[in-house]
Amino acid sequence: MRQGLMIIMLMLSGSALASMAEHAQRANTAGIDVITYRTQVKDMVVIVAALPAGDAMAESGNAAVPTLSGMMLDRGTKLLDMFAIADKLDSVGAEVAFEVGTQSLHIKAKCLKKDLPLVIGLIASELRTPALLPAEFAKAKQQFIGGLQASAQNSGARAREAFERNIYPDGHPNRPHTLAEFVAAAKSATLDEVKAFQAKYYGPAHMAMVVAGDVSDADTRAEIAKAFSGWSGGQDFIRSSAKSSAASAAREVTVPLADKPSVTVILGQATGLRYRDPDALALRVGTAILGRGFTGRLMAAVRDREGLTYGINAVVADDSISDGAWDVSASFAPALLQKGIASTRRELDRWWKDGVTAQELAVRKQGIIGDYLVGLSTTGGLADQVLINVQRGYDVSWLDEYSQAVNAVTLAQVNAAIKAHLNPESMVLVEAGSVGPSPH
Repeated sequence: MRQGLMIIMLMLSGSALASMAEHAQRANTAGIDVITYRTQVKDMVVIVAALPAGDAMAESGNAAVPTLSGMMLDRGTKLLDMFAIADKLDSVGAEVAFEVGTQSLHIKAKCLKKDLPLVIGLIASELRTPALLPAEFAKAKQQFIGGLQASAQNSGARAREAFERNIYPDGHPNRPHTLAEFVAAAKSATLDEVKAFQAKYYGPAHMAMVVAGDVSDADTRAEIAKAFSGWSGGQDFIRSSAKSSAASAAREVTVPLADKPSVTVILGQATGLRYRDPDALALRVGTAILGRGFTGRLMAAVRDREGLTYGINAVVADDSISDGAWDVSASFAPALLQKGIASTRRELDRWWKDGVTAQELAVRKQGIIGDYLVGLSTTGGLADQVLINVQRGYDVSWLDEYSQAVNAVTLAQVNAAIKAHLNPESMVLVEAGSVGPSPH
């Protein structure tokens, strides 16, 4: 089924997709960058939005405050308690959710066309006039602390934390706090700190909202203008920072966790690249050849041929707003750990030294474009991609131009980007699970 859909979407890429951006309309409404996108899905509407209010905005303040601020949004407004909000949404089958990421507060909602005014109004009220009740704040703190403590034995989470703390310098927005720091911060956080954070960071400035589905641009903008009129404030994303250096000393870090059936391994480095930088797309395409899905080199060798793992992949990530990272991640049984790492390094070194082939590049381009078009075939996937593009600094026309840009990447560009921005000899290796203590 997926293969058939991909073939159909690939056939469309030369015709219907050429006018995809024409279905979108973009304009500032009530200070918000609003993009509406009308699709053929009758009656359904998806809203995705983001504003700069993520964990990185804590800066030198309390690290838990951005997440706690987001957690307080669905716990009532000054006019409606959390149960009244839930009843309104449940009665029409609508959903609204808030999530705090590294730099963004993300908002996601789904509803019927007729209920769009209700949902937009609720989102506006939750952002503008949250109740911020002390009793609910105490519950949010306990929920946050409980979640952190539950992740203490998650080898994937602990490996990712150690990896990112070792590749990003102090002051970089992608450098996370430790689990212990987050727990301590959550325990000491105050409601006054949350109020101050929301007053500074919550606002229409640098906020983007995508409304996709069975929508009227004029009607949608009228509802947004009514709900958000008079709202002000907000801050930009952290775009300039202590920039990572792709060149660093190689090091190994172990995170011992008792009684784990497998060890999570991450091998990689900072790239020093943002998504729109020269070489960034070529590096992504080359990385997909190494480790994207079942057709990547790593899966073919480390999993299929040698049977050392169930899953291994390579990605470029966290580079939409600030410079990001490159890594290979896998999970190995403790008894196969050293063999797995050796096999991974062998394939990585061969890829880095010899580059990719013209045939691999041609096949992978088709796969990347096919996956991209399949992702755009749902209203939610389309809305998510538009928002990501906006955060990366593109106009809606990038919906059309992305496939063209992938097709334009040359073999020489891919192999040059791999050599220019990566160095296997200076990568950080993290092992989390039933392993010995770190020597560092």
